[in-house]
Amino acid sequence: MSVMKQANSKQNLSSRKEITHARIVETAARVIRRSGYDGTGVADIMKEAGLTHGGFYAHFSSRDAMLAEAADRAGEDTIAIIKRVLAEVPSDQALQTLMNVYLSNEHIANFETGCSLAALGSEMPRQAPEVRNASTCRVKEMLALIESRLSANQSDAYDKALVIFSTMVGTLLLARAVDDPELSEAFRSAALKHYDAKD
Repeated sequence: MSVMKQANSKQNLSSRKEITHARIVETAARVIRRSGYDGTGVADIMKEAGLTHGGFYAHFSSRDAMLAEAADRAGEDTIAIIKRVLAEVPSDQALQTLMNVYLSNEHIANFETGCSLAALGSEMPRQAPEVRNASTCRVKEMLALIESRLSANQSDAYDKALVIFSTMVGTLLLARAVDDPELSEAFRSAALKHYDAKD
């Protein structure tokens, strides 16, 4: 085999491995939001990704390493939505629009692809340090995005961002937690009506 063919073969192998790795992480990010960290096994994730359990260790050193990447990916998904919403509306409407999207009935119903913090936050204290760190980094990024939309002259912009984000995540968690559709809607609509996210 020529040197060129060997290089191309290695590159294709590396590319396939990267694609497979990304597929596992994407699947894990979805499954952990649906089943929780403790309800998610390696075999379940690999099966849902269409792969054999045996291939797992070619991609990750441990289950916690995979969960850390999955937590990061789940957070990345939420951040992408936040960035898109904030970019599409005028600055003075950005936070109110963000709250409307975040607390929409669609987001409440789609926990498998929605905000990982509302889906997994209560489990986080029992997770490995690398999983908690990945989630914490994404929380800080989300807070920074919200803070960036508050007036630059607000001395309490960070505190206000904390309250806005806490309200959003807490309301979403409660709206999903109850089995009474009217109560779920009451949490959602009360937060949207009562909380003025405009600076």
